[in-house]
Amino acid sequence: MANDTWRKSSFSGASNECVEVRAVGELIELRESDDSELILHTTGAAFTDLLHTIKAGELDRFA
Repeated sequence: MANDTWRKSSFSGASNECVEVRAVGELIELRESDDSELILHTTGAAFTDLLHTIKAGELDRFA
């Protein structure tokens, strides 16, 4: 991600019930598309760790 445009998964289609992400400087920002006022700021390293955790299924028990 090289710009500050909000992006969402292509799996979301036209739905507004998804998580959006963007890079702003050195930070990664996440927000829920239907509540765009609340933005979570994190580092690239922490975001990478989160993605690996999700892909490994380590959070599935909380779904």
